[in-house]
Amino acid sequence: MADPHALSRVPDPSARLSPPTPPRSESAGQGVLIRYWAGARAAAGVAEEWVAPGTIGELMVGAGERHTALAAVLPVCAILLDGLPVRSDVAVPAGAVVEVLPPFAGG
Repeated sequence: MADPHALSRVPDPSARLSPPTPPRSESAGQGVLIRYWAGARAAAGVAEEWVAPGTIGELMVGAGERHTALAAVLPVCAILLDGLPVRSDVAVPAGAVVEVLPPFAGG
């Protein structure tokens, strides 16, 4: 039976948005995992990809160059680094997860 109080629970604000990082494959090397969500995923044509480390800005420029339809979506996206909002000048270390979340409606 479903928990009747499940919908009334307030999420833990310290909990991170992103799921755990998947195991690294040999092909990933020392890269950064970029995950695309919703409309960003549709524009990129891929759910995720491994790229070389750099700043958030460099990673997003590269993503826009690799996936031209994504370039139009990126300016309105929220970018998370390991589950936390981040500015474009922040360096992204190897092994990190960057998430690209476009605005979306719903509740």
